[in-house]
Amino acid sequence: MNAMRKLLSFFILMSGLAVIGSRPANAQMLEPGTPSQTPNPLADSTVKPGKMQLYDLEARFARDVLDRGGAGFASWFADDGVALGNGAAPLIGKVAIAKSANWLPKDYQLTWTPTDAMMGPSGDMGYTWGHFEGRSRDANGNPVLTSGRYITMWRREPDGSWKVVLDAGANEPPSAGDCCKLPPQ
Repeated sequence: MNAMRKLLSFFILMSGLAVIGSRPANAQMLEPGTPSQTPNPLADSTVKPGKMQLYDLEARFARDVLDRGGAGFASWFADDGVALGNGAAPLIGKVAIAKSANWLPKDYQLTWTPTDAMMGPSGDMGYTWGHFEGRSRDANGNPVLTSGRYITMWRREPDGSWKVVLDAGANEPPSAGDCCKLPPQ
């Protein structure tokens, strides 16, 4: 429990620093669907190595999930990792996450793009956040798209590897007018 408290404290501190450091005092939150004003870190010559390392981890994580589906997703978590899904009970521990992440890449494709990343001052923890999309088909074979925002917290393990210790996602709200539409007949 003490490790989770430290993790939560780190997350709150880093989130606050990211908000303070990345937005002017008069900035407003973007509406869903509005193009991001965040600069591309790959084109920024001043980007710090820790941020680039987190972007690299995310790219490898995303590639593995695209190739192996749920098994790839679960394999990136630390033994004490936590997954928070939109409207779902928390999944605590790699075993619980692996039991839930049982999709095949042919049935469900989960992709995501980080918007930003921040490495902690000690270089052993950091986070990324961005936009995700999940694509599948319903029982009738019709395409289903789920999209939203995510945050992934990373920790360097004693063996030097990096693992996901917290992954959380929230679906985008329905578009204006979508709340009252009847399903297609």
